[in-house]
Amino acid sequence: MDIPCRELTSEDLALIAFAKRIVDANTDGEEGAHTMGAAVRGADGKIYGGINVYHFTGGPCAELVALGHARASGARELTTIVAVGNFERGVFDPCGRDRQVLFDYHPGIRVILPTPDGLRSVRIKDLMPLAAGWTIEGGAQSLAQEPTVVAEDDDHSAT
Repeated sequence: MDIPCRELTSEDLALIAFAKRIVDANTDGEEGAHTMGAAVRGADGKIYGGINVYHFTGGPCAELVALGHARASGARELTTIVAVGNFERGVFDPCGRDRQVLFDYHPGIRVILPTPDGLRSVRIKDLMPLAAGWTIEGGAQSLAQEPTVVAEDDDHSAT
């Protein structure tokens, strides 16, 4: 599947640098509770940061903390998000839970992630092509069309 992506802008590079500063200043080791930093940009250009809180019960990822920081600061429309690992590990893709939250709350947001062609910006909708959407008002709703059934080979077929 080809996913449309675009080259990074100077604003995207600044967002990455912001996330890197957060994790560099707050990490507590490779196996610690704070190993990922995230930054999200509001429509007004303001940047909000977050750091993960790892816990065996499933603490929040850095992206979710950054989203909460932005919301608590009054930002309602967000344009771009990125997560960066400690110890120069670079930019990471959002996990499945984060992708779903981004898709549901900020369907127009772009995500900076590594690709075979280097770091690129991708729309969250393009990372979630067959996602089920969720809203407070309507709950979970399938946004995908019915899947097409095609034969895998002569002996087996998809059902």
